[in-house]
Amino acid sequence: MADPAGSLRAQQAAWARHLRDPAAGAAPDGIDARRLGIYRDLVHNNIRNLLSGNFPVIRSTLGEDAWRRLVRAFFATHRSRTPLFTEIGREFIAFLEQRDPASGDPPWLAELAHYEWVELALQISDAKAPDGIDAAGDLLAGTPVISPQAWALAYRWPVHRIGPAHRPAQPPDAPTLLLVRRDAHGDVRFAQLSPLAFRLLQLLATNTVGNGEAVLLALAGEAGATDLPAFLAEGAAMLARMHAEGTLLGTRRRG
Repeated sequence: MADPAGSLRAQQAAWARHLRDPAAGAAPDGIDARRLGIYRDLVHNNIRNLLSGNFPVIRSTLGEDAWRRLVRAFFATHRSRTPLFTEIGREFIAFLEQRDPASGDPPWLAELAHYEWVELALQISDAKAPDGIDAAGDLLAGTPVISPQAWALAYRWPVHRIGPAHRPAQPPDAPTLLLVRRDAHGDVRFAQLSPLAFRLLQLLATNTVGNGEAVLLALAGEAGATDLPAFLAEGAAMLARMHAEGTLLGTRRRG
């Protein structure tokens, strides 16, 4: 006895294979070739337009032909783990990170994709601040809390400078350290961080040493600071600036 459900699944699988990669998957039987071509182009164009909106710098830097080939390779070979359109950008990054080095992609491509994706990710992030924060707390005596909408990021390549006029062949000696945050108006802002500020945010994010002063003392030890009072004063000013801009929400309430 025929299995209608199994036959339908087989037809759907053949349809999906063909849409993903027409060269590798034969068209299902019984479908008009002209209509199939229209639908195939519609699907590919929708995916390409969506990714073009998420990654405009990559598109302009690679050029239209290379961009089309890259999107087609993504659609043909990558198996996404989510059906959500808002997650397509993250899936594209995963695809780039797993690409064979022999593909000829620029070595900075995956990092540039992550840098471009971060803006959308922060715009739509619904991460909530933890409960029990004293917005006016003493940043030295208390334990500073980083906003969930503020991310300290490190890249091997100068992603904020890459574009059609700048395609580096070698990474610089020092990493690119950036703070990306969503401000009170919902705008995403980017700023370059000094190694000291970046490390301070790392220590605050994984704070196991205590209050803000203890974190600064740990940072001073790592940096080999010889003038401890001056270092603590500079660190306190840095904490105050981070609090004023919204990177730090305040301090954790005791009890």
